[in-house]
Amino acid sequence: MSTIAEDASFKNFSLYDYIYIDKTEQIYKLIKKRRVFISRPRRFGKSLMLDTIGTLFEDCVGIVYEEGAKPSFKDTWIYDQWKNKKYPVLRLNFLDYTSRYDKFCERFCINIIRFAKSLNLSDKISKNFDPIDVLSDLFMAIDEKNKLNQENELDKKNISIVILVDEYDAPLTANINDPELYQKFQDTLRELYGIMKGKSCIRFLGITGVTRLKDDQIFSVGSDINDLSYHTAFSTITGFTREEIKKYYIDYINLSVSIIHNIPKEQITDEQRELFLDKLAEQYDGYCFDKRSKKKVFSTWSVNNFFSDVASTNEVFYEDYWYNNGGLPSILANYLKKHTINLEDYVGDVKVRITEFESPISLLSIKEEVLMCQTGYLTIRSPFGDNNSVTLGFPNKEVQRALESLISFKLFPNEEFDKNEETQFFSTSKPEEIINKFNLLMNSISYEEYQNLNERTIQGFLHAFMIGAKQEIITEKHTALGRSDIVVEYDNRRLVLELKYAETKNECEKKLQEAIKQIQNHNYGETLPNKEILKLALVFNGDQSVRQFTHFYVVK
Repeated sequence: MSTIAEDASFKNFSLYDYIYIDKTEQIYKLIKKRRVFISRPRRFGKSLMLDTIGTLFEDCVGIVYEEGAKPSFKDTWIYDQWKNKKYPVLRLNFLDYTSRYDKFCERFCINIIRFAKSLNLSDKISKNFDPIDVLSDLFMAIDEKNKLNQENELDKKNISIVILVDEYDAPLTANINDPELYQKFQDTLRELYGIMKGKSCIRFLGITGVTRLKDDQIFSVGSDINDLSYHTAFSTITGFTREEIKKYYIDYINLSVSIIHNIPKEQITDEQRELFLDKLAEQYDGYCFDKRSKKKVFSTWSVNNFFSDVASTNEVFYEDYWYNNGGLPSILANYLKKHTINLEDYVGDVKVRITEFESPISLLSIKEEVLMCQTGYLTIRSPFGDNNSVTLGFPNKEVQRALESLISFKLFPNEEFDKNEETQFFSTSKPEEIINKFNLLMNSISYEEYQNLNERTIQGFLHAFMIGAKQEIITEKHTALGRSDIVVEYDNRRLVLELKYAETKNECEKKLQEAIKQIQNHNYGETLPNKEILKLALVFNGDQSVRQFTHFYVVK
């Protein structure tokens, strides 16, 4: 059974017999575009994609190396297709750079000078540590060298280079709350890409990042860069499709199924494998980078860590690997320091105007839902342009839990929830005790930040609390009988909540009757397995002097 990779170095896949999901056919087509930009959330294979491209240009693909060594691309699609010669590759990963402007400039210039030295051009490069001057000098030196080569009848070989920029937006995301420094970085990046525009010596330019800023500040000057972030043909160039997992991880699938059913691997059926993949998909699939909203992929980081854990522990648990590894992305953490999440936007899917989604001006003014999508907490759920909008939603349960935990922390920063204690409480307490607990929690929320209350917001508050308390909550539970607001399953009890919001005290009784009628007419909670069902119709009184759950009824 091949080992699962732990890094983003392509050569190590061959060296250590790591599993490699062969993306080289898509990469081959990508390279033909010559100047490309692709955005993806963190831990989604961007760095490996660029490293694979860099290795292609640096290596002799298809030629057997020294005796005993394995060609890096042996057994991949591209092995017999690559006809390019070797090219010098300039690799720039801005995630490794500091967010201090002076240090960023110094690090950038040092890398350019080192690259120029490898081309025997370092004497032509300015040593003033100004990124604009240094990059301009590099291209000027290459142009002069190529001109001399053309004039020299004995040497007409031109210099062509490959430039790979990973996490281009790292200095921007780090300074989202410092407009002056943000602007300084933005202006510098704009000029850098402007210098690259139209340079014939660039054989290939590849840029990746988390955010997709299709604006007149960065990419307009370098308008020959193709934004392929949601291009259908490249929508699965990172991430794993279901078919790829079935092909490359079959040994791990069989191991997982044998553990789940406690049977020998040779007794496993195709149906059992498919049911297992269905469960895996619920947890880690659902990301869509296809503007037609057809092709979806699994989180590479989550799948790799899930199978690694299965192999090392001989147990099957669906952990939250993507969020737990890096916590809150720095861009989102910085954004939330000065912004409030609109809870009602995340109770169900949300629609965003296509112009706002495709062309955010800047991180300083980006729409919250668009930022959530770019950072991986939401994904596209509809084709671009349907009614001039695009629908966004949670890709899978892992991400849903991550965002809801984030919202819970924002709402209840001083609460420390114990899962066992909360489970014991909700599975055994009386209705009056549950309502009292809800009201205590509502009292801890800052209504200065959430002044415009409504039914969806209140539902979001309770949902966020239950998630923070590590309860297995299902919102807007769909059944053949209808859709309830919140359902929480326990071993001995099913808790069903139907929530209503009243603007004033006079509306409360009417709203309560509406909630009762909904539960009764649709038989909410009447599903298998059979167990005690506690159905609560409850009304939140939004009057400024009250703001409490004042009316509730236990529906029999």
